[in-house]
Amino acid sequence: MIYTDGACSGNPGPGGYGVVMLYGDRRMELSDGYRETTNNRMELLAVISALENLKRPCKVQLYSDSQYVVNAINEGWLQGWIKRGWRKSNKKSVENIDLWQRLLPLLQEHEVVFNWVRGHTNVRENERCDQLAVEASLGIDLKVDAGYEKSAGSSPALFRS
Repeated sequence: MIYTDGACSGNPGPGGYGVVMLYGDRRMELSDGYRETTNNRMELLAVISALENLKRPCKVQLYSDSQYVVNAINEGWLQGWIKRGWRKSNKKSVENIDLWQRLLPLLQEHEVVFNWVRGHTNVRENERCDQLAVEASLGIDLKVDAGYEKSAGSSPALFRS
């Protein structure tokens, strides 16, 4: 079983992800933090990081409190986006294409069943993932989320042109 969560202080803002991986009596926890990102990117990156840490193809029950991630898979949104050239049904560009493209080969390698779990409802491992994600987002040496691009005009200019 894998539990994942993402967190972001502000959206966008500093963010992090947390993962709890369970196999028999073995447990692995993963987390990392980024200077500026979005909550959806951290939710996706948690799933990617978990699957990238599997040593061989696996059947996985994955639990996430992100409807964005779970519905994209279970409701067929991802396949629709791909068929439409990474466009949503409203013709707007899909966000986080870099991460969705990174996830695709992992979904080919592993047999993953995505399960939605309501966040902050005392589901032990989901709560632990949230704790890991928040702690990672508060870290001192946060990474740069190279795939995150702020839209033009999203922050005030420091200098006049």
